[in-house]
Amino acid sequence: MVLTVFLALDILAIIGLLCLLKRLLTPKQPHSLPPGPKGLPFVGNVLDMPSEREWITFNKWADTYGDICSVTVLGQPIIILNSTRVAVDLLDKRSATYSDRPVCTMGGELVGWKNTLVLLPYGDRFRRYRRLFHNIIGSRAAIKQFLPVEEIETHQFLRRVLAKPEDLQQHIRKTAGAIILRISHGYVVKENNDPFVQLAEKATEQFALSTAPGAFMVDLIPALRHVPTWFPLTGWRVKANIWAATLHQMVEQPYNFVKHQMVAGTAPVSFTSTLLEAKQLTAEEEFDIKWSSASLYSAGSDTTVSVISAFFLAMTLYPEVQVRAQRELDSVLGGDRLPTFEDREDLPYIDAIVKEVLRWHSLIPTGIAHRVMQDDVYEGHFIPKGTLILTNLYRLAHDPQAYPDPMTFKPERFIASEGKVTETDPRTFCWGFGRRICPGMHLADASIFMSCAMTLAVFDISKCIENGQAITPVHGNTTGTISHPLPYRCNVRPRSEKAIQLIQAE
Repeated sequence: MVLTVFLALDILAIIGLLCLLKRLLTPKQPHSLPPGPKGLPFVGNVLDMPSEREWITFNKWADTYGDICSVTVLGQPIIILNSTRVAVDLLDKRSATYSDRPVCTMGGELVGWKNTLVLLPYGDRFRRYRRLFHNIIGSRAAIKQFLPVEEIETHQFLRRVLAKPEDLQQHIRKTAGAIILRISHGYVVKENNDPFVQLAEKATEQFALSTAPGAFMVDLIPALRHVPTWFPLTGWRVKANIWAATLHQMVEQPYNFVKHQMVAGTAPVSFTSTLLEAKQLTAEEEFDIKWSSASLYSAGSDTTVSVISAFFLAMTLYPEVQVRAQRELDSVLGGDRLPTFEDREDLPYIDAIVKEVLRWHSLIPTGIAHRVMQDDVYEGHFIPKGTLILTNLYRLAHDPQAYPDPMTFKPERFIASEGKVTETDPRTFCWGFGRRICPGMHLADASIFMSCAMTLAVFDISKCIENGQAITPVHGNTTGTISHPLPYRCNVRPRSEKAIQLIQAE
C-alpha cells in the first residue's frame, strides 16, 4: 500500500514537472487567452471543470467573462464560445483552422469512437466520409428516396403507442432505431427485443458517458492510459474494455447483415448497400463504408430519440400549443388521413414546433469539441494551436436577447409576422458549425417533422393524474454529450374513433 501511494505521488510529480516545463519553454505571445476563472499553479482550472451539466457552469462564466472565455487544464487551453456571433466567426468563417477534433482518450482511443465521423480527426479520411454522406443523404433532394421509410415506420410507431401508451419512451427509441437501420443498412427491425436496436441503445449511451467533458481523468491526463490495471482507481479501464466490445458489435453485425443480403441478391436500397455496389473495393474503402455506415446508425438512433422525447414533454406542459397544432392539421387533412411530407408547406405551425423543440431542448448542450489546427488571434485574444473549442449551444438557444422568454415553449416565435421571422432558426446552430456540421441533419429534420405531425393528428397528450392531481413534469437535461430530457410521464390517448381507424389502417 505504501509503495502504491509513493508511485501515485511520483506520477503526479512528473505530470506537474512536465506542465511547468511546457509553460517555461512556450514562447511568450503578444496576446493572451480570452478571460476566464483564475486557476491554480501547475494544474490550472482542474478543480473548476464541471463533471456534470457543464452548461450551467459555462453560463456562469459567460455572465462574468462574456461571449468568449477560457480555462486551462494541466496546460491544455479550453475556450468556450457563448454566442452565435463568435461561433460563426470562428467555426464557420475560419473553418479551415477550427475543424479538427481533439484526441478523446477514453471515448475515442480506448473505446474506439475515433473511427466514427463524430470524433474522426480532420484529414483525408474525414473528407472521404463527408463525400460518402453528401452523395447519399447530403441534401433535401437526396433524402427523398428514404422519405417513404420515414412515413412507414412513423405509422408503425402510432400503432405501438396505441397498443401500449405506457411504454412511450421505449416506442420512441425503437422507432428511431427502426428508421435509421432501414436507411443505413436496409434492416427491418423485429417487433420485440430487436438485437440491433438494443445494440445501438447501449452503444450510444456509452458514447455519451465516455465522451462527456471532464468525466474521466484519463482525458485530462492521457498518460494515465498506461497505468497498470492493478493500480487503484482504474475502474474506468474495465468500462473502456466493455464499451469497446459493444462498439465492435454495433459496427460489425449490421454491416455483415448487408453483405450477406447482397450475396443473396435480396438487399434493399440503403446507405450501405448503395456504397457496396462499387466493384473491387480496397480494404481502406471498405473500412470507410463500414464506419461511415456505423456513424449514421449510431448518431441517428439516439439524437432523434432525445428530440422526440422532448416533443412529447413540451406537448404535456403546453396544451395550448397542441390545440393550435391540431386545429391546423384538421384544416389541412380534414380528419380523413394521416399527414405526409407533401403536407409540410401547408403546416407552418407544425414546422414551427419542430424548430422550437430543437431550441427549447438542447440536444448537445455544449457541442462536440473542435480542436484548433494552427495559432490564431481573434478580437485581441491569442488562440494557440491545439486549443479545444466548446460551443455553449444551450446558451445560444436560451439567450434572452435572441429568444425573448427563452424558457417557455413558443412555436409562434418562428411564425412570420408582417412578412418576416425575427428570431433565428435554431437549425442554423443546433446541428453544429462549419465542416463539422451534422451530415444527417436533413434526415433528422424529416424524422422529427413526421413524428410531430402524425402524432398530433391522432393523439392527445396530457399530464398524468394521480390521486386526483395532475402531475406536472420537470423539464431538464441529462448529463452527456447527447442530452435527453429528465425522466417524465405523460398520458397519451387517441383523439377519436376516427383517429383509431387511421392508426390501424394498412
